[in-house]
Amino acid sequence: MRRVRSGLGPTWHVGGELAARYAAGTAAESDAWSLEKHVEACGACAAVVSSAVRAGAETGPLLAGIRAAVLERAVQEPRESAYADTTISTGTGAGTTGVPPRLSRAARVVWAAGPALRGAWLVALAVVALGAVALSYGAGLGASVRPLLLVTAPVLPLAGVALSYGLHADPLYEIATSTPSGGLRLLLTRAAAVLAVSVPALTLAGAVLPVAAGGPGAAAWLLPGLALTLAALALGSFAGGRRGAAAVGAAWLAFVVAPAAAGGPAGAALMAGAAPYFAGPAVQSGWAAGAAACALLLAARRRAFDHLQTP
Repeated sequence: MRRVRSGLGPTWHVGGELAARYAAGTAAESDAWSLEKHVEACGACAAVVSSAVRAGAETGPLLAGIRAAVLERAVQEPRESAYADTTISTGTGAGTTGVPPRLSRAARVVWAAGPALRGAWLVALAVVALGAVALSYGAGLGASVRPLLLVTAPVLPLAGVALSYGLHADPLYEIATSTPSGGLRLLLTRAAAVLAVSVPALTLAGAVLPVAAGGPGAAAWLLPGLALTLAALALGSFAGGRRGAAAVGAAWLAFVVAPAAAGGPAGAALMAGAAPYFAGPAVQSGWAAGAAACALLLAARRRAFDHLQTP
């Protein structure tokens, strides 16, 4: 192994000799364990080890055979998928191939968008948005519902982001993380999908609610919601996605919702308490600056999402 001294102290990288011994299966157990842990975070060393394995007398042909089998399977899959569609629809031979019926393009997009759009979070979002409208018009609560939605909307995307990526959220997490599209790129894609669903739904719900006199508009929660989402992502690079979202949500509850509700849990009193956190160019500029700062921190911490999380 090659030792390298950096500004953060001594570290090491995998040398060709160690990679060759690991590929041949002759490396000491402690060296093999150290190498495997190191390549989880070091792409350059992972490439060195990969090259050594492919060049091995035993492992090279084995990997070539696996690759050929995968490519052959990829060619056969459309035919098997068509057969599965036929047998499932007719009830004959169902389950014999183990290949699920082909999904429509829209269904595949939703499935790829992440676990949040396929689980309870999407139902909870619909309940909040439709429930607010139902309470306002169906239950006769009128404009008193708007402040409740206003203080709730910024934290709803946090739950979706927490459920979109991570060891406890995605059953294919290890596989997804090891792909070139894994890490922060996949997390941002799924977070964008969460926002693409929650922003229109919550903004539309706020727009159809009766206007509260002197209160913020239906879109006043957007910048706070963006800032909180980026803060959860940035904090998640240190503590994990669920912990990051939980910490940001708890801070919102303690420093915004609780003081706003001090004068009353609903109606004009809640709106009066919540307005200072949403209304005015200065406040919105502050949320925008916070969102930008969190985005910069997230960019600086982007490599942290390349590491596999541990329970």
